[in-house]
Amino acid sequence: MLFKVIFSLFYFLKIICGISGRGPLFFTQERISRMGEKFKVYKFRTMVNDAEKNTGPVLAQKNDSRVTKVGKLLRKTRIDEIPQLLNVLKGDMSVVGPRPERPHFVGQFEKEIPHYKYRHFIKTGITGLAQVYGFYDTDAEDKLRMDLLYANKRSFVFDLKILLETLKVIFMGHKAN
Repeated sequence: MLFKVIFSLFYFLKIICGISGRGPLFFTQERISRMGEKFKVYKFRTMVNDAEKNTGPVLAQKNDSRVTKVGKLLRKTRIDEIPQLLNVLKGDMSVVGPRPERPHFVGQFEKEIPHYKYRHFIKTGITGLAQVYGFYDTDAEDKLRMDLLYANKRSFVFDLKILLETLKVIFMGHKAN
């Protein structure tokens, strides 16, 4: 039954993503997790195909022109994150933790932001404090503060609280650009 639901969701998303622009349904990108380990993160594509072809790595911003119309809905509801459950099953990520970042930006932030490296002492996650209390365009220093707060307070109960807050974001659309 669960397989049928997931397959139906993927099929539906393939159709609507195809309507909103050419390109694959899934998007993979190299990210950094605990202790600097690199892995490929899986997501549903929310931006135009080859969004950074002419610019190189660019952080998401408010009203980002690279995000498709369907992508805006997928981001607002966080549906674009569902494929990361594969990353959790593979052991690349946790459900809760700091969001994994791209190597380009990790190198930049480690040079510019004191204590940035400490966020990599724990495994990255699909959701975290920065995802429920921040926005896609929250700056790296503010995200770091939330990541370090999580790292210091993490527990089963704290993870449950973050998961409940994540459900509010998903079903009520709070905090999503």
